[in-house]
Amino acid sequence: MASKVLVTGGAGFIGSHVVDACVDNGYDVAVVDDLSTGRLENVHPRARFYQVDLNEPSLAEVLETERPQVVVHHAAQISVKVSMQDPYRDAQVNVLGSLRLFQLCHQSGVRKVVFASSGGAIYGDPQRLPCDEDQPTLPLSPYGIAKMTVEHYLRVMCPIWGLDYTILRYGNVYGPRQDPQGEAGVVAIFTGRMLRGEPVTINGDGEQTRDYVYVGDLTSANLLALDKGSSEACNIGSGAPASVNEVFAHLARLTGYTLSPHHGAPLSGEVRHIYLSVDRAWRVLGWQPTIRLGGGLARTVDFFRSAAPAR
Repeated sequence: MASKVLVTGGAGFIGSHVVDACVDNGYDVAVVDDLSTGRLENVHPRARFYQVDLNEPSLAEVLETERPQVVVHHAAQISVKVSMQDPYRDAQVNVLGSLRLFQLCHQSGVRKVVFASSGGAIYGDPQRLPCDEDQPTLPLSPYGIAKMTVEHYLRVMCPIWGLDYTILRYGNVYGPRQDPQGEAGVVAIFTGRMLRGEPVTINGDGEQTRDYVYVGDLTSANLLALDKGSSEACNIGSGAPASVNEVFAHLARLTGYTLSPHHGAPLSGEVRHIYLSVDRAWRVLGWQPTIRLGGGLARTVDFFRSAAPAR
């Protein structure tokens, strides 16, 4: 059983929630984050923090000092849009940075890696819905290509290195601490703009569907994956579709927003319809989602309305 955990990207939106859950469940936790998008105030006060980029030489020193049993890898370039504009940068961070981390895990005696992949980007336009893990992976963006490439490295190299792994393929994650000024996450972006009374832009007609999963459900999946799901890839989502227009309508009701949305051009590299089967996650991890979309959106709006910390 794991007792010492290192979380990369642990100052970011998802990673910081995983850190909180690990600390609250008695794990000894260290955090690596370069703070390019993460925030220091997100880091749990009982977690040791290292401001380090995955490609910096000092990352090796962190692994040697901490000697974690499990590394939970969330550090990434997270924007599909950025990956389309600069695929080299995306690969440098998401592929080369990840591969370097895994090599250092092997060298420092790490037992297991939990990798945050993408169930929204690696499948492309799925052949059937709900999308299960056995469907072909045909990503439509460099971001999706990078996530799939890292999965392949794990499958090939981990048995050679004697390193266990579990891959978690996330749906569209939302919740407290997501950056409303950022490029990823329509829930946070819409909520921030609605609360400020600003115009909201929907890319395309808004009928594209996604699997929106609340960040609290992800943390429970990560906790289970610390000791379960050996050599498995599991979708982590809500198991239900929702359109962008539906999300807009939910949030407008919750925030009292009365303006109509502006519809812009569709994003290149964007999947039209997807939602995930989570049956495998139940079989191998004992995990299933517990927060429905309406309840998760209400919690998210409450967070953004409040100036209080998220703990």
